[in-house]
Amino acid sequence: MFWVILVAVAEVLGIVSAFHAVTTVRTSQGAIAWTACLLTFPLLAVPFYWVFGRNKFQGMAEIFEERAAEIAVDVSRGRAALEPYARTDELGPSERSLEALTGMSVLSQNAVTLLVDGGPTFDDIIAGIEAAEQHVLVQFYIMRADGLGRRLGEALKARAQAGVAVYMLYDEVGSLSLPRDYIHDLRAAGVRVSEFGTTRGRMNRFQLNFRNHRKIVVVDGKRAWIGGHNVGDEYLGIDPKRGPWRDTHMRVEGPAAIEAQAIFLGDWYWASREILRLAAVPHVVPGAAARVLVAPSGPSTKLETASLISVELLHVAKQRVWIATPYFVPDRAVMAALRGAALRGVDVRVMITEKCDSLPTDLAAYWYLDALGGVGIRFFRYTEGFMHSKVVLVDDEVGSVGTVNWDSRSFRLNFEVSALVHDVDFATQLEAMFERDFERCREVGSGELEGRGVFFRTAVHTARLLSPIL
Repeated sequence: MFWVILVAVAEVLGIVSAFHAVTTVRTSQGAIAWTACLLTFPLLAVPFYWVFGRNKFQGMAEIFEERAAEIAVDVSRGRAALEPYARTDELGPSERSLEALTGMSVLSQNAVTLLVDGGPTFDDIIAGIEAAEQHVLVQFYIMRADGLGRRLGEALKARAQAGVAVYMLYDEVGSLSLPRDYIHDLRAAGVRVSEFGTTRGRMNRFQLNFRNHRKIVVVDGKRAWIGGHNVGDEYLGIDPKRGPWRDTHMRVEGPAAIEAQAIFLGDWYWASREILRLAAVPHVVPGAAARVLVAPSGPSTKLETASLISVELLHVAKQRVWIATPYFVPDRAVMAALRGAALRGVDVRVMITEKCDSLPTDLAAYWYLDALGGVGIRFFRYTEGFMHSKVVLVDDEVGSVGTVNWDSRSFRLNFEVSALVHDVDFATQLEAMFERDFERCREVGSGELEGRGVFFRTAVHTARLLSPIL
């Protein structure tokens, strides 16, 4: 009798869940796949769907609406301060489109610095923290209490004890191994610490699908660091299990740092329900000329911002689009834009890592490389360690450095951030970096899947079916 009741309940929940999938899942393929599984195997599919199946983060818009009047004052004050640097009359159609898509402004008079690999990146970040006078904001997806984590922690504690306001935010899933003692020591020194809380809210309680994947450091509202590094010894390339690590970060000094600060403040409010009011006076470096758009994206917005930004960059390219991403599982819109750019004669190159840390994602990439063959896209696999960079170079003027991988997880499920830079000198630095990295790659054809055994090809096609959550 128990099993009869259990099966009946499962069938009812399967029907209800299937209706939810049909009305909420963003892609028709995903809705069809979930519906078939929920109706055919409800005992297995129902719990899996409610833990991993949804791609809409609930509650964030509502908590901002609760204190909309207070927040509006801060937003209007910040916009007024940034108005002199938002040269809307100088923007092209693409920049206007990106502004409308992200709700952020393209700001001028910024100085940008490219930071290649972990050593120079964290030396620069910690030096910036040590020079902080008013406040330090630190946000990472992964925080570890290893050598690098302790070094960063000591720098944060020192500034807090010197009277600087220090805030640290981390993702509780990405930083699952972070010891409570580490957090306790920071708090005892005066550092305000919080997890982001991706399972906060009634509708998110059982979700393991969402991550705050952002990596942001802001000092005094003047300087901000954005890029691919997390906090851990492997990001310095000194973890013997991981081996060499190739990653990219950047520092922006100028008005755009305030936009990075605003993203952190929004995340802090979600995590703590506390509205932080910090100094937001634009800082200008004499002679700096880079235009920067700091672009947040995430599953709490109606539009799939990260995917649409990628499509826009591919659409506007005239000579080249060079892409570095460790994980390559693009959606249909991005695939179409990649093909379209290549067919226009644009030099499209995609660099992924040879040594991947996710077997399903690595297997799925074989399918996408094969599917994108025949139109002139060139693919490269980085062979000297793990390549974790998330960088795009468009023509000779536009570059993007951030946290967005070219996969469905970054496009739909993660909270991400990128800095889009319009600056010839910065683009030239990115070009030189890409050229060095291409020398450490092997170029691969789209036919890598051909000639593989039936079991391997079956595994690739199976992994491709999981692409919405990879």
